[in-house]
Amino acid sequence: MTLPVTILSGYLGAGKTTLVNAMLRQANGKRLAIMVNEFGDLPIDADLIEAEGDDLIALAGGCVCCSYGDDLIAALGQMAAMVPPPDHIILEASGVALPAAIASSLGLMPDIEVAGIVVLADVGQIEGQLANDYIGDTVVRQLKAADVVVMTKGDIAGQGKAAAAQAAVAAHSGDAAIVEAVQGKLPLDLVLFPARVAVLEVGSPHGNARGLVTQIDTPTGRIDAAEYARALAERPDVIRAKGHVQTVDGLHIVQVVGRQWEIRKAPHLAPVGVVVISLTDTENPARQLQPEGA
Repeated sequence: MTLPVTILSGYLGAGKTTLVNAMLRQANGKRLAIMVNEFGDLPIDADLIEAEGDDLIALAGGCVCCSYGDDLIAALGQMAAMVPPPDHIILEASGVALPAAIASSLGLMPDIEVAGIVVLADVGQIEGQLANDYIGDTVVRQLKAADVVVMTKGDIAGQGKAAAAQAAVAAHSGDAAIVEAVQGKLPLDLVLFPARVAVLEVGSPHGNARGLVTQIDTPTGRIDAAEYARALAERPDVIRAKGHVQTVDGLHIVQVVGRQWEIRKAPHLAPVGVVVISLTDTENPARQLQPEGA
């Protein structure tokens, strides 16, 4: 049996504790194992704790929290040997750790599968962190390793700050999905099975993703690009969408990230089609807008 591990990263104060507690509250029978360097680094909500030991905390719903100290590999081996074993491990890295290096180490373990890397970025702090001479390189390397970047505390920083912060993150995070979380609330599968948002080829499965699906939407005729983009942004299942649509004013690029969207002119010969990455456990089926006048 291969045990999936999600690496949860992000600089100090990004909100990892809030996210972990929110995940535990929506586990719905899934046995999650939370691994931290030291218990003091991750204060689990008191009402979730059922029992405490020296290096293991029993949590509600069959979940556990384990401290790995200086021997991560040994602690992972202990997790895998549990009867029954956990369904999924969330490895909460320290704020200054480099998740790519952790993933490389885990890749040497035969019974461990790295499900992906989730990096948290504080909307109000990330721009300053990236510009900081002392910590900027660490933050950049964390973002570059991400499959999913979760923008946190945007409700505190304000909408105007959120757009600039997301642009700063996008400049360093490659093709990672960028999503927003309010008080640590995200669909559980998005964190457990993060997938790199990259179109490998039209119609192909999206990497080894579980919990996400990639579809190619090809609107026919000339549509209202703004209406189309807005409709995608309002769908709760859509994580990201990008592509080209035909309008009365020519081709336009449509891009949707979370609840934000934009449109702009596209090259004259760009192919029509929009790649839509969405959650598979939604009750909202993929939909296509009709052309104007239909």
